[in-house]
Amino acid sequence: MPLFDTEFLKKLEYLSLVSRRMFRGSLLAQRRTMQTGGGIEFADHREYSHGDDFRHLDWNVFARHGQLLLKRFQEEEDLHVYLLLDCSRSMAFGSPPKFDLARQIVAALAYIALADLDRVAVIAFADDIIADFPLTRGKDRILSLLKFLEGLEVQGEATDLGRVVKAFTQRPQRHGLAVVVSDLFDPQGYERGFDLLRYRNYELHAVQLHDRQEAEPSLLGELELVDIESDGGQQVTITENALKKYRTLFEDFQESLRKYGRKYGVGLTQTRCEVPFDELILKMMRASGAVG
Repeated sequence: MPLFDTEFLKKLEYLSLVSRRMFRGSLLAQRRTMQTGGGIEFADHREYSHGDDFRHLDWNVFARHGQLLLKRFQEEEDLHVYLLLDCSRSMAFGSPPKFDLARQIVAALAYIALADLDRVAVIAFADDIIADFPLTRGKDRILSLLKFLEGLEVQGEATDLGRVVKAFTQRPQRHGLAVVVSDLFDPQGYERGFDLLRYRNYELHAVQLHDRQEAEPSLLGELELVDIESDGGQQVTITENALKKYRTLFEDFQESLRKYGRKYGVGLTQTRCEVPFDELILKMMRASGAVG
């Protein structure tokens, strides 16, 4: 089955409509910043200075108090949305593969943002940044973005989020919303990358994917386990006690993500890869307050 078929595109439009209808804008609209400028929403007054445009004078205030004050207005800045997509080889695992769901999530978030005239970029990474879809705007760009996502393949060595984020944040670009879509299986720890994004004033949201077999493996006996990212193998004996310890470690990892999110105010969505992408996006809308 194609990753992005006609039915997928219909679901994208539905999600975009739901987001705008329920939130007076997109799922991401609440994260826009406001700046003083030529918008239509009143902000405050300032004193008149020589050369100011008389059209901006508040004549009601002048009539009542004889003061020359100019109206100042707010205008919205379009949101810059950076979608960081994990393409490391561990993302190929799962039924369906985590990588397929990750690309569908990225496509859906991109479509919602583009439909609301925000600017979107996709950064594909593994142990380093491996591909970019440059910052773009307008819903008509979605087909090019989908083609970019379809052309990506899992590759590289183990995920190195710290290295990736360091390279990403050194680029000359406006800060915005950074959404990391990954299993977050980083041997050096996801915290390095997350901390750097926060310190550089990006608003961070993580979408963490895992397969049921990663959470609850059913393997027993004498086996050779192969690391999907390094291809390294090791003969092991898996007992019920070992499985119990593994499940505890996995849940500890999941809980560490939740604690990090609570401590630093980072958005977090955790899901198994059998959950359909549209259900997951609706869940994210509810969590953000976009859907009641």
